[in-house]
Amino acid sequence: MLALLGFLTVAGFLYLIMSKRLSVLVALITVPVPFALIGGFGPEIGSMMLEGIKKVAPTGIMVAFAVLYFGLMIDAGLFDPIISRTMRLVKGDPLKVVVGTAIITLIVALDGDGASTFMITISALLPLYKRLKMNPLVLSGVVALGAGVMNIAPWGGPTARAMTTLHADASQLFNPVIPAMIAGIVWVLIASYLLGKKERQRLGVVDFHYDHAGELSEEQASARRPHLFWFNVLLTAALLIALVSGILPLPVLFMVAFAVALFVNYPHPDEQHRRLVSHAGNVVMVSTMIFAAGIFTGILTGTKMIDGMAAALVSIIPEWLAAHLPVLVAVTSMPLSLVFTPDAYYFGVLPVMSQTASSFGIDPIEIGRAAILGQMTTGFPLSPLTASTFILVGMSGVELGDHQRFIFKWAFGTTIVMTIVALLTGAISL
Repeated sequence: MLALLGFLTVAGFLYLIMSKRLSVLVALITVPVPFALIGGFGPEIGSMMLEGIKKVAPTGIMVAFAVLYFGLMIDAGLFDPIISRTMRLVKGDPLKVVVGTAIITLIVALDGDGASTFMITISALLPLYKRLKMNPLVLSGVVALGAGVMNIAPWGGPTARAMTTLHADASQLFNPVIPAMIAGIVWVLIASYLLGKKERQRLGVVDFHYDHAGELSEEQASARRPHLFWFNVLLTAALLIALVSGILPLPVLFMVAFAVALFVNYPHPDEQHRRLVSHAGNVVMVSTMIFAAGIFTGILTGTKMIDGMAAALVSIIPEWLAAHLPVLVAVTSMPLSLVFTPDAYYFGVLPVMSQTASSFGIDPIEIGRAAILGQMTTGFPLSPLTASTFILVGMSGVELGDHQRFIFKWAFGTTIVMTIVALLTGAISL
């Protein structure tokens, strides 16, 4: 009975959000309630919801302040010198332009927001690509590769969702994947080199000079703090070291770092208010989704529906296949980005897969690590299910189908490379 209710809950959730009959936020909160009532859990629903919210609260806080921090660093111009210097170095060489595109994307994507990454990189680089008559598919493709691999960061959407679903922190889920992520970054640079080499052979090298300051709007220019560049570099470096070393909980680190950065860069309260308002949309969108997911997973866990679904799957999955679940999840994760939204996958599919793996003696966290190697990380900039993909192709001036055909094999290659390294380092098991 519980297994049936669980599958109906997940199926109803997937149907309602994929058919766009309900928003994800509304579906996460409302869909599990009637099924819990049918199961006779009415008096306990409130406590289950609250327990689920408590478990995801640290993740929600971390993601909110991470978005604020990296958004603030972009506002202050932390990455401007790197972008300007990179563009001066590439000059009119298409090969250097493409590799520079990858480097800039990898840096800008640190804020964990695909839409802002695409808007910043495409607006800065598209005039250069047009001036050199370069293929815009190379621009959209390389930006997709860079943004995809960086989306694995714990403040990015997929990893935050996985941590929420599995009730894990970054040290458990993300830190073991860092070597694989580094390998993915190296692969992105290799892929950009190979794509750039083709463009150089096609176009040759021409003279060109780039002025980054001329690309900024008046509002962006007024928010820049070039005199505080080295302070922001040191603060960000200290934050990243602290994140990896785990000396303090991630939510605390991001809250403290953001408060320091906001006060030092924008000491006047009016300036601070403007910075907060400029990033409020991204913060609300991400954090409310995480707390709503807490209700969804809280009910599924509290009613034991997840246990029932896992037991049902265990009874039909061959033992030889179950032993390889982490690899199977990793390899299929990127293509499934074209079928499942991140919410559908991480809140609907991942809980069942991880609980099933647990029944076979596999650490559920491994399934989460395997999932973030591709599902809406390397796959999100190709998926028609994410709005930011249309920002990418729209600003680049390419068709979605052409973009997908052009970069799919390279994006899938990123997942394969990361999967191999994850296996070699023990982040997932074979």
